[in-house]
Amino acid sequence: YQPGTDYAKRVTARGYLPTLMFASLTLLFSWSCPALGKKKLYIGALFPMSGGWPGGQACLPSAQMALDLVNKRTDILPEYELELIHYDSMCDPGEATKLLYDLLYTEPIKMVLMPGCSSVSTLVAEAARMWNLIVLSYGSSSPALSNRQRFPTFFRTHPSATLHNPTRVQLFQKWKWTKIATIQQTTEVFTSTLDDLEARTKEAGIEISVRQSFLTDPAPAVKNLKRQDARIIVGLFYETEARKVFCEVYKEKLYGKKYVWFLIGWYADNWFKIKDPSINCTVEQMTEAVEGHVTTEIVMLNPETVRGASNLTSQEFLNQLMSKLGGKNPEETGGFQEAPLAYDAVWALALALNKTVGPLKAKGRRLEDFNYNNRDITAEIYRALNTSSFEGVSGHVVFDAQGSRMAWTLIEQLQGGSYKKIGYFDSTKGNLSWYGNDRWIGPGPPADQTVVIEEFRFLSQKLFVSVSVFAGLGILLGIVCLTFNIYNSNVRYIQNSQPYLNNMTAVGCMMALAAVFPLGLDGHHVHRKQFPVVCQFRLWLLGLGFSLAYGSMFTKIWWVHTVFTKKDDKKEKRKHLEPWKLYATVGVLLVIDVLSLMIWQIVDPLHITVEKFVREAPKGDLDVLIQPLLEHCSSDKMNTWLGVVYGYKGLLLLLGIFLAYETKSISTEKINDHRAVGMAIYNVSVLCMITAPVTMILSSQQDASFAFASLAIVFSVYITLVVLFVPKMRRLITRGEWQSDTQETVKTQGSSTNNNDEEKSRQLERENKELQKIIQEVQDQLCYTVAIGSVMLYSRYRISYVLHRYRISYVYSRYRISYGIQ
Repeated sequence: YQPGTDYAKRVTARGYLPTLMFASLTLLFSWSCPALGKKKLYIGALFPMSGGWPGGQACLPSAQMALDLVNKRTDILPEYELELIHYDSMCDPGEATKLLYDLLYTEPIKMVLMPGCSSVSTLVAEAARMWNLIVLSYGSSSPALSNRQRFPTFFRTHPSATLHNPTRVQLFQKWKWTKIATIQQTTEVFTSTLDDLEARTKEAGIEISVRQSFLTDPAPAVKNLKRQDARIIVGLFYETEARKVFCEVYKEKLYGKKYVWFLIGWYADNWFKIKDPSINCTVEQMTEAVEGHVTTEIVMLNPETVRGASNLTSQEFLNQLMSKLGGKNPEETGGFQEAPLAYDAVWALALALNKTVGPLKAKGRRLEDFNYNNRDITAEIYRALNTSSFEGVSGHVVFDAQGSRMAWTLIEQLQGGSYKKIGYFDSTKGNLSWYGNDRWIGPGPPADQTVVIEEFRFLSQKLFVSVSVFAGLGILLGIVCLTFNIYNSNVRYIQNSQPYLNNMTAVGCMMALAAVFPLGLDGHHVHRKQFPVVCQFRLWLLGLGFSLAYGSMFTKIWWVHTVFTKKDDKKEKRKHLEPWKLYATVGVLLVIDVLSLMIWQIVDPLHITVEKFVREAPKGDLDVLIQPLLEHCSSDKMNTWLGVVYGYKGLLLLLGIFLAYETKSISTEKINDHRAVGMAIYNVSVLCMITAPVTMILSSQQDASFAFASLAIVFSVYITLVVLFVPKMRRLITRGEWQSDTQETVKTQGSSTNNNDEEKSRQLERENKELQKIIQEVQDQLCYTVAIGSVMLYSRYRISYVLHRYRISYVYSRYRISYGIQ
């Protein structure tokens, strides 16, 4: 501008000079102070400065810090200035409804709404869709807000409360808990969180056995937890309600080494020390009640020293926030832990708006053109937020498909009155970073319920070894007896005892003794999968051993009874014995056993069953019980099969006793040891009839049952072998009857030329012996008769003498009658 020129004269004449000077001054100030030339974009925010969660006390200053930095940046929204219009919602949906009306119906137009507190965010996010508004929350954790159909324009830098649940489930599995309890405040955020937790625990095989809720008074709910023996308890409630809950926890003694509480980690660090007029517990009592509880908390402050979008590290941010709070105690400031989330929420919004400038300009639109009817600008902002990804002071900021922040979870434990970090969990990858510094009041993590330790009862090894030694010695004795019988089978005395039947008896006894070894095997020696094979082995050895040993003895005694109890002549008594009939009888008994055992194993095979006993409390101050268990060989219809087998063999034993009694006085050379066989049958029958019912009664006492059954087998076998074979050995040793019939025949032929005469002589000797026996019997009977006659004569004489000497008088009424008896 040059005075005196034609241009200046025209400007002056037309009155343009003031306008031109104002414009020049405006340009000058715009260059020296860029903010004066920016267009304002307004953000409507609701900060809960009081109420159930006073998070706005620290979140509001941090949001203002972010706005100041954004507005000073020339690379982010250089043409715009962000301004925050905020109110105190008091974390009350009713109050928030009134404030939301003021925000929407009063100038200027707000482009974005930023509520805090889940109950308020739910109200705002559901209404915002009607005004095409994006909602970006900094302090809402309700899982219900992840519903895209209900809240289509909602985003949050505070992760959903359900992000705690994968961490909780991971900890439950780490500490081997399968039974938990819950107590919640009846608000939507906690109800939704608990529903999600229940679904996750069910999928992981964990049971929520007790689920309690309360509105204002937690006392009844805490008492129910105590009554239901809850041990691992997840608490979902706000900080003010947490103090009420743990005051009741102290009164009910629901804390200590048997209990673990899981709480939300966004309470103030000294929440249990804050004086609250609504409770009547002291700080010391509260400190005692909360000791050892575990918190899960979203990582809200980047643990690494990284400069993000704001060019600040997390520690630099905390220092500036402390300065902004004016020296207030962070532990007494609501929302101090969530402050980084509010800070990053403003940066996420600023970066998203900055990202929309170019696409909007290409469409001929500008951010300042936004109104509540313009969906295009809202769609661009939504798209920009949905693709956000940057480093903030709270960590890496990125949103999932439901608009919720994805983050790590911090695990802390209250140790000695202060929180200690014990691990991190990345739910996106399932990685648990564990420090291993968790500390418990007891020896370790408590049990989720009274611990029941299953303990199998096994057979005493000393008893098993002792009985096995006796069984082994018995098998050696059986081998000696069998060898003796086979070697001397040509000796006449042995031949007359039916040695083949005795061999069967010896083999059967050895099989019965061999059954003692599998009878003593249990889970201590054999794997559970091989145990049914041991069961089959026991059954077959005992069954076949009994059939051979007892069957051969029964056959002898049965033949003696059949032949010598008939009232036939002597020729019939002396008829030739056919051995094949004896062997056939044993074979029939053996086939019956084999068939019955085969049918049993095919139709109803043996398998292992476990018997449970009454739980026992061990000594010591341990919250455990011992569950004794005992393995048995059993089948589905065990009692039926045992009834059939015991019934058949029991009748066989009774019949054997009867036959042995009937033939005890019979003497025969064809089976010269039938009296010894009868004695063995008595012993075996008595032992078997006692052992079978007693072992069934003592089946739950493994030592007593094994001892009774095995010793019965051992004693019966020893008695049988000793009674049958030892007398034969003694006779052959003492009398020298070791020569066979063939050798005797050769010797006789060498000393006499007439074998027939010798045979006749032997026959005469036998007949002479029989006649002498008959004469002796007649003489005995004659002496007996004479003696009896003498006694009778003497008695008669004495009676006559007495009657003659004495008279008996009898007086009846007034008359006297005398009788004389001669």
